[in-house]
Amino acid sequence: MLSVEANERLTRVGAGTPMGELMRRYWQPIRPFAQLLDENVVKVRILGEDLVLFRSTTGKLGLIDSRCPHRQTGLQLGIPDADGLRCAYHGWLMDPSGQCIDTPLEAKDSNFKIKIKVTAYPVREMGGLVWAYMGPGDPPVLPPWDVFMLPNSIRQIGVVEIPCNWLQCHENTGDPAHSVWLHGELFKYVLERDGQLGDRASNQQMHTLYGRIRTGVGIESLYARPTEHGMEKGMKYSKALGADADRVSRHSTVIFPNMTQVGSASSVRNEMQIRVPIDDTHTYHIAYGCYSAPKDVPAPAQEIIPWYQTPMHDEHGKLILDYVLAQDAAAWWSQGEITDRSREKLGRTDTPIILLRRQLDQQARVVEDGGVPMNVFTDPSTVPDILHGGLWDTAASNGNIGTVGQFREAYHKGYGIDDGDRYGPLMPQIIDMMQRIEDSRVPQLSTHSDSAE
Repeated sequence: MLSVEANERLTRVGAGTPMGELMRRYWQPIRPFAQLLDENVVKVRILGEDLVLFRSTTGKLGLIDSRCPHRQTGLQLGIPDADGLRCAYHGWLMDPSGQCIDTPLEAKDSNFKIKIKVTAYPVREMGGLVWAYMGPGDPPVLPPWDVFMLPNSIRQIGVVEIPCNWLQCHENTGDPAHSVWLHGELFKYVLERDGQLGDRASNQQMHTLYGRIRTGVGIESLYARPTEHGMEKGMKYSKALGADADRVSRHSTVIFPNMTQVGSASSVRNEMQIRVPIDDTHTYHIAYGCYSAPKDVPAPAQEIIPWYQTPMHDEHGKLILDYVLAQDAAAWWSQGEITDRSREKLGRTDTPIILLRRQLDQQARVVEDGGVPMNVFTDPSTVPDILHGGLWDTAASNGNIGTVGQFREAYHKGYGIDDGDRYGPLMPQIIDMMQRIEDSRVPQLSTHSDSAE
C-alpha cells in the first residue's frame, strides 16, 4: 500500500507536480502522424494542458496553446497556412514557435503582433508518431527505440482513450501474474457466456487463454530487477509445486517512464505499449505494433504508418472483453479515476509493482534535485542509431510452455484474434508476410516468453 500523500505524488501530472515534472523531461507521443495528414488540425490534451497540433500547408508541425490570444477562440477550428495556423475568427496567424506573425485586420504598419506569443512546444515525427517535448530548456535526444526503427518491418498504431489515471494502466506492466485470471479464466468465462468458447476450444494451441491459464500452475515466486533502461520481471516455477519443470519465465520489458515492450528486436511481432497521461484521470494508450521479417523475406513497402481506434465497446455499448487489451483496460478503469492505493493489500505477486513505484519516486527526486533522470539523453553522440530497451537473454527464460510466445508469429493461422491489433487495417498484409516467413523456413519460432500485458 501507499500513503495518500505518496499516491498523490505518483499520480498527479499537472505542471509543478513531481510526476508532471518528471514526465515533462521526456518526449511524449501525442498522435499518429497519419491522423494529422487526415485532419491537419487536432485538439489534444496532454499532461493536463489543452493544445492544438497542426500541420502547415508546407509540412511544418506545430503544437501550440488551444486558444487564440485575440478572443480566445478555439484554434482547433484554425486554417493551416504556409507558415503556421490561422485563427478562423479574425485570421491571426501563429507560427510553430507560438509567435503571432500576422494580424490581417489590424493596421498595416502596426507592430502589435510582435508582442503576441502563445505557449508552444517542439514536435517531431518518428516511427509514424508525432512526439512532443514539454519540458524546460533544449529538448533532449528523441530516443530511437528499436520498435520504431527496425528495418524490413511494417507497422500499425492502435490508440484509445481510457478514463482513468495513467499509473493504473502502467502498473499492469509490473504485474505478470494477472494474465492467469484476466486473460485466462475471465477470457474463458466471457467466451463461454457468449457461446463462443467452442470455436476456440477446437484448437487450444491457437488461442492464448489456455496457455495463460497454465501459467498459473507451479508458481514459486516472482522476481523483479532494475535494468539500464527500466525493469525486467517474471515468474519462477517449481516442478515440486506442479509446474512441468523448474524454470524461469520472463515477462515483457519496462522502458522508463511509461512504455512497455512486448517482444524483442528478434521477434516477428513486437509491440510497444505507451501510457501517455492526458490529465490526472485520463490516459492516451498507444499500442504500437511492429512486424519484422528476416532479411531474405521482404516486408511490404510502407510510406505511411496507418492508425486505428481500438474499440472498448461494441455497437450496442456493451463492453468488449474477448481480446487482451480490452480486458486490461476494463481492469484499469474499474479501479476508479484514481485508485486509492492506501486501501490496497499487496501480496507476493506484487513485487514488480513495488519496484516500479520506487523507480518512479526515485527518478522524480532526481528531477527535484536538478538532475537528469533515466533515459533522458542529452548527447546525440552517445545514442546509437537503434536503441534496444531490453534485449531478451535466452538464459533469463527457459523451459517455457511456448504457446503464448509463439502465437504472435503465426497470425496467418488465425492467432491474432486474441489481440487488439486484429482491428488494425494492416492485418491482411501482416498475415501474408507471416505466411511468407513460414514458407521461407528461415526463422525459428521463439522459445522466449513473450506474454502480452
